[in-house]
Amino acid sequence: MSQLKEKLQEKIQAHRPRVTRLTKEFGSVVIDKVDIGQCIGGARDIRCLVTDISYLDPQEGIRFRGKTIPETFEALPKAAGSEYPTVESFWYFLLTGDVPTPDQVKAVEAEFKVRQQVPEYVFTALRALPRDSHPMVMLSVAIMTMQKESKFCGFYNSGKFNKMDAWEYVYEDASDIVARIPVVAAFIYNLKYRGDKQVAIDQNLDMGANFAHMIGQSEQYKDVARMYFILHSDHESGNVSAHTTHLVHSALSDPYYAYAAGLNGLAGPLHGLANQEVLGWIMDFQKKLNGAEPTKENVTKALWDTLNAGQVVPGYGHAVLRKTDPRYTAQREFCLKTPGLKEDPLFKLVAMIFETAPGVLTEHGKTKNPWPNVDAQSGVIQWYYGVKEWDFYTVLFGVGRALGCMANITWDRGLGYAIERPKSVTTDMLEKWAAEGGRKM
Repeated sequence: MSQLKEKLQEKIQAHRPRVTRLTKEFGSVVIDKVDIGQCIGGARDIRCLVTDISYLDPQEGIRFRGKTIPETFEALPKAAGSEYPTVESFWYFLLTGDVPTPDQVKAVEAEFKVRQQVPEYVFTALRALPRDSHPMVMLSVAIMTMQKESKFCGFYNSGKFNKMDAWEYVYEDASDIVARIPVVAAFIYNLKYRGDKQVAIDQNLDMGANFAHMIGQSEQYKDVARMYFILHSDHESGNVSAHTTHLVHSALSDPYYAYAAGLNGLAGPLHGLANQEVLGWIMDFQKKLNGAEPTKENVTKALWDTLNAGQVVPGYGHAVLRKTDPRYTAQREFCLKTPGLKEDPLFKLVAMIFETAPGVLTEHGKTKNPWPNVDAQSGVIQWYYGVKEWDFYTVLFGVGRALGCMANITWDRGLGYAIERPKSVTTDMLEKWAAEGGRKM
């Protein structure tokens, strides 16, 4: 058993009694209410999911295992010669809640070197798809194609399935998926955009650096990959990709089925595809300035023109957050300290929109949150480094989101969470309760 898996076993066994006690002794304690607006409006803000991996505070933003983004970056061991931690160190942290030692990070990196070998039949399947298939289709197909490798599925079908031990096999699948998905993503990028010019894995590199290497990127982009995958890893459990993965796995579908489903949710324009749409909007916005340097005056005017035309300002607002998304701030800080990038015309426009849009949106009065989310910044960084194929951006998101989704379902099985099955009501029932002024309990 690996060091990480052994530590995770210790953590899960210590956590199980807490869940058992809550269920048996306090299962009837009411923690939330549900109103008609929430019932019709997508279950918004209903507290009915449990995760200790991350928590999204409306004012403070995301915390990974109790740590803010700056605290996370500060605490974790850094990649050699970098200010950023490796993805492997972050994976250890997400799973256990402990900051790993350098030796523990090396152990995970060594484990990933073995796990990252993608079966050749996966690449054969991808090459058989139409070359103009969307890269998210390719990524989902690749994950589903690997399902035959599932150790959890093999355990379930062995006739020796034991609920208490099931997490161990989910951990194996989850670790394989996390290690392999950047290799698959690099293959898809090279297949679609570089004439199928494939680059072999460099066994000396960590996960983020190896992804940069495999798509022919610069030394600087290694930090972009590390930062991007960590920032996009998890955003508590209510977002579509995380919730879908949890929901599908709650039926004991293996991690490959579950994450393929999560990726298909991530591909939607109201979720992961948004970063692509934001970049397109920013580039159109740039054209409206007719080559002029962005100023508060001309950007403010262009923003009002957008709103008065009945259009939204994409990248601003969030379902939960009521402040600037800390993931946006982390990427902005990367841009400001990177020579060349902070002078990039597209970034300068994004920076000026950041200075002006909150005031305009507040005055406009039709948004609860006038502050930028992660999508308002991420595409600009990719564009600057030459990753200009923006239909690939959601694949990058999907590589990072695998970390959070796989950590969560490993814990789902460790704690024996039940199949998810909410109860439905009819419109007639809602209208009846509305007439009565609320359901009588």
